[in-house]
Amino acid sequence: MKTSRIAKAAVLAASLTLAAPLVFAQNIAIVNGKAVPKARVDAMVDQILKNQQPGQPPQTRTPELEQKVKDEIVMREIFIQEAERRGLQGSADYKAQMEFARQSILIRALFQDFEKKNTVSDAEARAEYDKIKAANGDKEYRARHILVENEADAKAILAQLKAGAKFEELAQKNSKDPGSAENGGDLDWANPGNYVPEFSQALIKLQKGQTTDVPVKSQFGWHIIKLEDVRDTQFPAFDEVKGQIVQRQLQAKMIKFREDLKTKAKTDYKFSN
Repeated sequence: MKTSRIAKAAVLAASLTLAAPLVFAQNIAIVNGKAVPKARVDAMVDQILKNQQPGQPPQTRTPELEQKVKDEIVMREIFIQEAERRGLQGSADYKAQMEFARQSILIRALFQDFEKKNTVSDAEARAEYDKIKAANGDKEYRARHILVENEADAKAILAQLKAGAKFEELAQKNSKDPGSAENGGDLDWANPGNYVPEFSQALIKLQKGQTTDVPVKSQFGWHIIKLEDVRDTQFPAFDEVKGQIVQRQLQAKMIKFREDLKTKAKTDYKFSN
């Protein structure tokens, strides 16, 4: 009988010994008697790789990254245990923050699910590209202007121009437009639609090298405009801007999704906007 019990104990010990490496492999550490599972490391690494910011160097799963995450996970376990030892998980502030965190995570999951199911097709992106291209017109204008506060000053500058003064010098000396005055009033190449209507209407009537013969009034003041040159619109190829167009359309879809949910919701609350 005694021999049988010893044999059973030996078999049990051997079984536990064989199982121990497998159990340990699933944990990265033991902190104050509590196992820290490797699954936490995998989850955090996945989140880091998933939430990389646009424009940042792409990050991959490397031994260095895993080691940093392991350090962070174990330190968190140490801090959590101490916080729980002090009973902080029962405080009202902790419970309120946990509820806000739960809401934020769930809302983020909702929007991620929407994005996954509402991608932008090549046809949609191409249609938007054609629309933007058409809105920009087929001509670009390079103009200079001098902006002053009143008509009398504008007429005085026009008189100086007719007497032979240089447009660039008068712009540097008199223009109230901080964006172009230092450059002699140069506005660079632009589509006329980029300007206020009064300005663009006067601009497109000019011939190359011509200056407006009367001041042009807009909401900004009084302009004297000179047309330097005209060229065919320089528009980027579709492939060069496809990524930006797709991102803009995704944002538009997301805004509509949010507004649709807001409109359909049955609530007596009155939003401020």
